[in-house]
Amino acid sequence: MVRKIAFQGEPGAFSHAAAHALFPADEALPCTTFEDTITAVQQGRAEYGVVPVENSLYGRITDIYHLLPESGLHIVGEHFLRVEMNLLAIPGTRLEDVKSVQSLSVALGQCRKFIADHKFKTINGVDTAGSAREVAEKGDRTVAAIASRFAAEVYGLDILASNIEDAAHNTTRFLVVSKTAEEPAADAGKVKTTFVFRVRNVPAALYKAMGGFATNGVNMTKLESYMLDGSFTATQFYADIEG
Repeated sequence: MVRKIAFQGEPGAFSHAAAHALFPADEALPCTTFEDTITAVQQGRAEYGVVPVENSLYGRITDIYHLLPESGLHIVGEHFLRVEMNLLAIPGTRLEDVKSVQSLSVALGQCRKFIADHKFKTINGVDTAGSAREVAEKGDRTVAAIASRFAAEVYGLDILASNIEDAAHNTTRFLVVSKTAEEPAADAGKVKTTFVFRVRNVPAALYKAMGGFATNGVNMTKLESYMLDGSFTATQFYADIEG
């Protein structure tokens, strides 16, 4: 049975690439927003949702930290995707034909050196995959898109240059969410548990909450705090532990 896997963005987005890497035999369900992605899983229109939670260059994806705790969904997996930027153009285009590049402003910023070296004009797009789609639809050899290799496959574009990003360590961590909790496979190796918790706004509250993990030899690999309801006195913590 083919399952539906929800992700945020257009076909060819990096989230789509992550979903395809995790569930290559299943059907991808594009969603406009993170909220729509979560809702698709909650309503049973998708078996799983694949959402980005943090990026090695830009830090955490704040919306996800606020959406997941109230969603009632379970985190059942994760995937690390190396974010590689590529210059995509319609078939038959040569690098010297390109005069302008279109992409999400963040993606353009990640490829400043390549853009400057080739003296390209820049066009801000809604996202990387949408820019690839527009380049494919317009059929203009003077305009190329900066997007994923997966977007090139989706829209039938040629890759004129690969790995054009300035930083080579750009990686995004994705979570797989489901309505149903799943036990890790027996051969899964190291497993990770994610949870959120709150503490009272009193001295040493966090220290006392953390003490039990140290006492019992539990390795905490991540701890992040964020404010609740716009209040600087109500804090919620997101944590990952091994085991």
